[in-house]
Amino acid sequence: STLSSSSAASDVYKRQVGGGSDGNFTAALGTPTLDGLGTVGGGSHAVDEHARIDSILPRIDLTAGLVVDLLTSDQ
Repeated sequence: STLSSSSAASDVYKRQVGGGSDGNFTAALGTPTLDGLGTVGGGSHAVDEHARIDSILPRIDLTAGLVVDLLTSDQ
């Protein structure tokens, strides 16, 4: 698959965390939910909100790989 050959594929793993995403609603129902695909940074929704530039391309690669896998899977 494309994702498994992606350089960012090693970043994908299952874990439960807190947060304010709408994904909390679907995850609470037991629906597999992808979240946390944004850039790495800090200060969410505050004056000092920022994204690390070096995290942008790996996240694009990861997200693109996930989309390709979803569109080309046999299921």
